[in-house]
Amino acid sequence: MSPTVAVLFACVVALLSAALAAVWMRTRREVTSPTERAVHTALHTASLAARPLRRGLDSESAAEAAPHLRELTGARGLGITDAAGVVLAWNGPHESMAEQFHDAALRAIEGERRVLVTHSDLVRGSDDHAVRALIAQPLLIEDSGVVGVLGIVTTEDPWPGMLGAITEVARYACSQIELADLDASRARLDRAEVRALRAQISPHFIYNALNTVASFVRTDPARARELILEFADFTRYSFRSAGEFTLLADELRNIDRYLTLERARFGDALDVRLQVAPEVLNVVLPFLALQPLVENAVRHGISGKPEGGTISIVAADEGPDCVISVEDDGVGMDPDMLRFGSLDAIESGAGRPSAREAAHVGLANVDDRLRAAFGNDYGLVVETAPGAGTKVSMRVPKFKQGIRV
Repeated sequence: MSPTVAVLFACVVALLSAALAAVWMRTRREVTSPTERAVHTALHTASLAARPLRRGLDSESAAEAAPHLRELTGARGLGITDAAGVVLAWNGPHESMAEQFHDAALRAIEGERRVLVTHSDLVRGSDDHAVRALIAQPLLIEDSGVVGVLGIVTTEDPWPGMLGAITEVARYACSQIELADLDASRARLDRAEVRALRAQISPHFIYNALNTVASFVRTDPARARELILEFADFTRYSFRSAGEFTLLADELRNIDRYLTLERARFGDALDVRLQVAPEVLNVVLPFLALQPLVENAVRHGISGKPEGGTISIVAADEGPDCVISVEDDGVGMDPDMLRFGSLDAIESGAGRPSAREAAHVGLANVDDRLRAAFGNDYGLVVETAPGAGTKVSMRVPKFKQGIRV
């Protein structure tokens, strides 16, 4: 490289370095500007307030959220009541004004509007002379009404910007409480759906299982005792009260109990093949998610075939997911009958559903619970045709934040 070229090259490198340094400094200044820092601080404070409120509004969550809500509003003191006006928490000085806040909260709840108590109407103690106003802002949720009241003590005369900020903070708090209510509603729905599946299990299977056990009492008492123990373990698991989720290993163990009882009834007419990857045994899935699939394969696939048939249960490791399938070589069915979205007439009680329709409701139940837990990418996939058997598959993530046994 000639000296002239070397000098030019050095100049270009120096200019590029200077330009990059200038861009970095400008970006650094922008990111650390007072406005950026204020926005970041406000967002962080809002997230801290959201965490307890997502559990619902009670004395514990109110006490945790109050200091963060106080920081967001810039209040001197802040209180939170429940829907009855009972003060759940107070943060900051001037706690002696909690009784006046209670009275203002009752008016805010009754009128579903903000109540402003100015300095001329306040009863102030020796430490409260600086207080200029008490603001009771109702926490109002559409279709639910007032769920609580936010109380603000300020040492300034309220002005429109302050009142607007308080309104927005109250609206934000309401959104988090509403999400908590939705979470609770979803949990209640999950429990109701599990109860529906249990009700579906009990009428036919329990009757058949007890008849099977009775048939062995005289001819093979030892076998009858074995089946009674399997039946007891099956019902204990199926009707347990703990949690909406379970491990795949536990679900498979209970299905083995179920199939033991069904093999005792069908004899050699029922062949079961199981293929499970060991690494997916600890995958978490909705409680009783597999039971309806296996039961449908037995009831509507194999029992309708005089010569019997085979049921295959496969749980495979597919990267971040576990894919579980239940397949039978039974009679199959018309795919149009299994459109989960067309069950309104059955579920609304328009006529008593047939056994096959009840099975469809069971599959729709599992499909809904999978999608609610893991998202729309994780529903059931059904492959069937008349005379061609049926295969029902589900995809479950190996890990999903917030989903645990």
